[in-house]
This record gives sequence, C-alpha cells and structure tokens, in this order.
Amino acid sequence: MDQTAPPLAQITRVFARIGLLSFGGPAAQIALMHRELVEERPWLSEAQFLRALSFCMLLPGPEAMQLATYAGWRLRGVPGGLIAGGLFVLPGAAVVLALATSYAYLGTVPLAQALFLGVKATVVVVVLQALMRLSGKALRGPAHWAIAGLSFVGIFAFFLPFPLIIALAAAYGFATADGAPAPAAPPARRTRTGATVALWGGLWLAPLAALWLFAPGLLAQVGLFFSKLAVVTFGGAYAVLAYMTQEVVTQHGWLTTPEMLDGLGLAETTPGPLILVTEFVGFLAAFKAGGLWLGLAGAAVTLWVTFLPCFLWIFAGAPYIDRLAGQPRLSAALSAVTAAVVGVIANLSTWFAAHVFFAEVGQWQAGPLRLIAPHPESLDLRALALALLAAALLLWRRWPLPGVLAALALAGALLGQAG
Repeated sequence: MDQTAPPLAQITRVFARIGLLSFGGPAAQIALMHRELVEERPWLSEAQFLRALSFCMLLPGPEAMQLATYAGWRLRGVPGGLIAGGLFVLPGAAVVLALATSYAYLGTVPLAQALFLGVKATVVVVVLQALMRLSGKALRGPAHWAIAGLSFVGIFAFFLPFPLIIALAAAYGFATADGAPAPAAPPARRTRTGATVALWGGLWLAPLAALWLFAPGLLAQVGLFFSKLAVVTFGGAYAVLAYMTQEVVTQHGWLTTPEMLDGLGLAETTPGPLILVTEFVGFLAAFKAGGLWLGLAGAAVTLWVTFLPCFLWIFAGAPYIDRLAGQPRLSAALSAVTAAVVGVIANLSTWFAAHVFFAEVGQWQAGPLRLIAPHPESLDLRALALALLAAALLLWRRWPLPGVLAALALAGALLGQAG
C-alpha cells in the first residue's frame, strides 16, 4: 500500500462516483477509470494502469470491476479493494433490481430505455476518446500496432475466442522478448497467498454449499449455475452471453428468449458491469417460482456467486502484478497482451457504437468471415444528434462528465417521449 495514498473517505467518494457513472459496458468503464484514476488524479501511473488492465483481462469475470478492485487494493489494501469493487457494482445492482421488479410486474420499462438514450450517446464519445489515449500509450512500436490490429480483426471479423487471442499475443511477446526491465518489488509470501485463497474461496463456496445441503431447490441451482459461469467468463460478459442464454432458456427453462433480450437491454442501459444481466436472470427465475421475496433471494444469490470470485482473483493475484515488470519475458508477454487488449476494446467500442446508432444490427457472413451489418434504414438520428452534442460539450466546452451525462439523459428522455 502506498504511504501517500488518499484516505478511505476520499476513495469511497471517487469510486461511488465511478460506480454511478459507469454506463456503457467494459470499454466505457475502463475509459472512465482511466480518466478518473490516471488523468485527473495521480493515483495510478499509466504503466500501472495498463499492467493491471492486462492482468484483469486474463481473469474470468468482469474485467472493469476487477480493475476497480485492484486500484482500491493498491491504494489502501483489502479495505480499499472492497470499497472500490463494491461501489463499482452496487449502484448498478440496485438499479437493475428496481428495473427487474418493475419488469416482473409490468412486463416493460420503456422510460428507462428513453432516459438512457442520451447516456449511451455520451458513452460512445467517452469510449472513443479513451481508446485513442490508451492506444497512444500501450502501442509502442510496429509490432504492438500489428498485434492490436490482428486482435481486432480476429475477434471482430472471425469471432475467434478471446482466450485464444490473448494466449497468442502472450506467446508472441514471450518468444520475442529482449532487454532487461528494472527490478520490481519482491512477491508476496506464499503463506499469505494461500490464506487469501482459502478465505475468499470459503466465503464464495460456503453459502453455496449451505444452499445445496439445506435448500436444494431453485436457489441452489441458480447459485451453482452462476458459480460455474463465474469461472468461464473469459473476455467479459459479451463472450459468454450466447452460452448463458442457451443454458437459461433451453436447458433450465427459467426465462424465455424475449425475456433474456429484455434483461440484456436493461443491463446495457444501467451503470455497472454488463454481467449484471445475471442478477436480472436470477431475480426473474426465482420470482416466477415464488414471488417477490424469493425473487430478491435469487438476485442476492446471483450477485454473491457472480462477483465474490472477483475479489478472490484480485486479492490473490494483485501482489504479483508489478513483479512481472522485473521479468523480461513475462513483461514482454504482458505488453503484447496489453496491445491485444487495445484491439479487443476497439471491437467492443465498434459493437457498442453500432448498437447505439442503429436500431437493427444484423450479420453478414462469407465462410469464416462474419461481420456485424447495421441496417442503414434503422439509423437513429436522435442518438447521432445526441452524440454530436455530447462531443461538443465534452471536447469543446469542457463540461464535466457528470454534467454532460445528466444533460444528455434529460435530452434523451425528452426525445424518447416526443418520438
């Protein structure tokens, strides 16, 4: 922990702000944290941020939430990590729960989607701005630019598995390493790492075991399913949504396909990680089986088994991140992974922008080549106008981001009601 680190009260305020403003999926959330933690405050250096981001991309689960947890841990140890990670998730979880409850009773939440039209348009601008800054810092030479480009093409055009792209980038960096980076801090003691794994592994699995032993019904099934999901979600929520939808709809029959799509739409328009769609699924599945109180229990179980493993990965692995900088081959592998991550973020940014500006986005396929194909006639001129307004306020008028989000949310709601 840095002796000059800010007090916990200040960390709480900053990460509460991040949690409330973290709209738009992982690319936007990473951009927001870069802005808050690197540009506006000297809490993380550019190198620390990029190393941590690359490490989090290697882990299962929501990488942006894990990045927030790491930042809090680096500043104030485990209490800082718990505050940062918790506040990144809890505001969005509260909003998703409220919207899921409304959906369960009313079947639709059009006002929320209208309200967040301007927010999503603003997020597109923030993401593109951050992507340019990150690429300028992370891509140090032609090889890194090539890795980023190939990563983007591989995941955008050929749907290559995210773990494969990261593994290939790491292997290339490891094999082509040269030079001798400066020594890093010594690693954490093995005994502490073992105790950390035991503690957080127990906190994760003990409630699940209790459910399985004493209430072996729907809640136990929900907990087991989302625990399994928590360890296979490499590449973030987008990488696992198709699998989750298939299992939830066809295997378990908890939700219908339209309900799953509605849940994804709600998660995309609320703050917090996109994987909060799991909370919607857990709530609605339990609500159908036993009403509101069982639905609340389903949401709580889902949140616990989805996000508690993230603290396990970070608290066990974070002490070793800086040590990678002292190992030439590992450092080169991580730098190559960072370059690949830039390509992945560019893919997420493109996907997000397409779905903000076009109401219908299809797919064009020729052999192994598969491209998203927005329908030109479905161009949303309201979203485009709102994005231009957001760009003017952010880049020209230099308005603070919360003010721009509030103004654009109001404008989006008014346009939604009008049209």
